[in-house]
Amino acid sequence: MIRIYHTSDLHDHRGIAPKIRALREREPGLYVDCGDSLRGSQTIFFKREPIIRELDDAGCDLQAMGNREFNYAFGVVRARVAQMRHPLVCSNLIDMKGRALPFARDFSLEEQGWRIRFCALLVPQYPVGSMWERVFGWRFLNPHDVVDATAKTLAADEVLVVLSHLGLRADRALAARVPRIDLLLGGHSHDTLDAPERVDGVPIIHAGPYGKFISRSELVRDASTKRARLERFELLPLLEN
Repeated sequence: MIRIYHTSDLHDHRGIAPKIRALREREPGLYVDCGDSLRGSQTIFFKREPIIRELDDAGCDLQAMGNREFNYAFGVVRARVAQMRHPLVCSNLIDMKGRALPFARDFSLEEQGWRIRFCALLVPQYPVGSMWERVFGWRFLNPHDVVDATAKTLAADEVLVVLSHLGLRADRALAARVPRIDLLLGGHSHDTLDAPERVDGVPIIHAGPYGKFISRSELVRDASTKRARLERFELLPLLEN
């Protein structure tokens, strides 16, 4: 069994670390975040982002890049990532100027005998071929194409978890396009789902913004298909009274 805790769109709402540590001490599991944890944005840079320390203190295993972690200035993204002790991942963002990316394009780990592949998706800020590619150097790849290509490289027993910062509507479309996804954890649209939505068998989970809630998902191996199957889900209060 794999247990995964998930937050998104914290927007600098602090106080999460002690509560997440307590949850994980009682029921150990991975902790991932789907982005937009910062105060800063694509155009605003704060040298100090206290929420980064919170995520590290909570033991964040992996964070997807949201549009708050992204910045049009390459150096700002590099400076933000340098403050993080946890991996930052974005699978659909590349640099056209040949600079070494300060974040990972993909992420894999083994947990209790399971092999898990993570894709992390950032909502595109402008289309391919835009003049802004020449100005800033960033190119936003089509999220569906990126996940579809990853899915085609998976072993039969490998688990595909998508950390999406695309929004709920786009997540539904993605699940319909790539039913090989085993778990889709989302954010960006600030939706809170009391129960997973399923599109073509893909469970979609949104825990809502501002750290009010954290999701807990437990995956088990389906004996007939050998695929991961969501067996248990809970939406737990975090900063919500």
